[in-house]
Amino acid sequence: MSVAQVFEKLEQNFNADAAQGLDLVFQFDIEDDKTYHLVITDGTCKMHEGAHDDPSVTLIMNSETLQGIVSGETDGMQAFMAGQLRAEGDMMLATKLGELFKMG
Repeated sequence: MSVAQVFEKLEQNFNADAAQGLDLVFQFDIEDDKTYHLVITDGTCKMHEGAHDDPSVTLIMNSETLQGIVSGETDGMQAFMAGQLRAEGDMMLATKLGELFKMG
């Protein structure tokens, strides 16, 4: 599965109910691919290729780690502790990904 397909899957598994009232930007810097960002605004989610001017949180990882997290094979917190995932910005928002998207 390509990185773009992984993000399409994320967008399809978006939990709009969990995003009511939120206004966030999750940026993903994929070290061996491109940068993408997801704009979550009051129950909607839009994927964009490229960097955002002011992301709420930026997650930095390689494509293998991304695919593992989205498929549910890799726990995001374990990847973070192992140094496979880095976060810049509001790190607590990274923990909301599991609520906003159905992983696995």
